[in-house]
Amino acid sequence: MTESPEIGDRITDKSAPPDERTIRDWIGAAAFKHWTELQSWIETSYPGVFEPDWLYGGKKRGWSLRYKKTKAFCTLMPAYRSFSVLVVLGQAERTKFEERRYVWSPQLVKLYDEARAYPDGKWLTVPISSAADRREVIELVSMKRPPSSVD
Repeated sequence: MTESPEIGDRITDKSAPPDERTIRDWIGAAAFKHWTELQSWIETSYPGVFEPDWLYGGKKRGWSLRYKKTKAFCTLMPAYRSFSVLVVLGQAERTKFEERRYVWSPQLVKLYDEARAYPDGKWLTVPISSAADRREVIELVSMKRPPSSVD
């Protein structure tokens, strides 16, 4: 008998990367709307730049969808009834973040302040539960790589 999933549980069936329907059913309709809108923004703003790649991080981390060219851009991490985006801020992005420190939401500043600094940067895992969260992640990743096209 398998246990019922709990909020935040990751997709851990390693037999194959999850398809769109699996993601929608797992994260829920509200989170899936943000998931697809973020993907759509990336595809529109960076045409032909990224080839999204599903990564399996083991039983604890499960599946995540990474956008990367030569350096990691961001990683979408589906969880039961939610999802988060991992953004690694290198030194240049950290300086930009600090310059705009009082523009960011208090929640994002708290995540930033509490994130451990590694040699390659600060790893921020930002939960997405609103359009405002999604817009803030878009601003973060735009600091890493300005969009190619402007809508």
